[in-house]
Amino acid sequence: MQQKLTGMGVALITPFKQDETIDFDALGKLIEYQIRNGADYLVVLGTTAETPTLAEDEKQEIMHFVVRKAAGRLPLVVGIGGNNTRTVVEHIRTDNLDGFDAILSACPYYNKPSQDGLYAHFKAIAQASEKPVILYNVPGRTGVNMTAETTLRLANDFRNIVAIKEASGNFSQIDDIIKNKPQHFAVISGDDGITFPLITLGAVGVISVIGNAFPKEFSRMVRLALEGDYASARNIHHHFTELIKLLFVEGNPAGVKSMLSAMGFCENKLRLPLVPTTITTYEKIRQVLNQLNITA
Repeated sequence: MQQKLTGMGVALITPFKQDETIDFDALGKLIEYQIRNGADYLVVLGTTAETPTLAEDEKQEIMHFVVRKAAGRLPLVVGIGGNNTRTVVEHIRTDNLDGFDAILSACPYYNKPSQDGLYAHFKAIAQASEKPVILYNVPGRTGVNMTAETTLRLANDFRNIVAIKEASGNFSQIDDIIKNKPQHFAVISGDDGITFPLITLGAVGVISVIGNAFPKEFSRMVRLALEGDYASARNIHHHFTELIKLLFVEGNPAGVKSMLSAMGFCENKLRLPLVPTTITTYEKIRQVLNQLNITA
């Protein structure tokens, strides 16, 4: 399983039409773009997909569409998480997960469980899942940080917990996980901007936002770093530094949707409470794309 999660995974957006219905034509175009330009796997229904604003029937439609469109050409991961453990477990047991290689589950948000609570939550998920489980630690969104100790406890206790997407930004914590993890367990960057240094520490790749727009360039950086060509990878990393800052200055996925809209992939449409970037940010993004001469 670790081999399937090595490299650049892309956290797919959910394109919307102006009437806020899902634009499946745009989603299909984006999937083909990812496959054609070197994405190693796709992550469906993550944070970048605006999953909290999707109805349950819409989630099922997206899952089935992506499986059909990808047609086995690359691994697929699906996000199944929440702050009600019983509901998460029920979805894992009853949703049709055919075609998906693993599930990604974020730490519960808002109710701020203790470390023992986080352990018990993911224990229930691991026991319910027939698919490999990727933990997702993103305290900036959930309000709680899963410590290295808890992550390692889960990794050692459950063989089907195979990886963590780490987006805490805490290098000491992430390095502790990498240093002490069991062999079957992988660490994946959850932050585009620090992917290169994390790979030098031992991370196996990234689940990327910017990969939606730049799969060819960003996956090349990841592969070069994994191959040990740090000088070449570092050059690409530095090339993207300012662009990544611009992409996240008004939040995710507002930035990447502005970029994809400027590239002609989709409408610049989000569902409330998210709104598009300001015109100023949009114009800066468009100027960078013109300089790079990158289009759909």
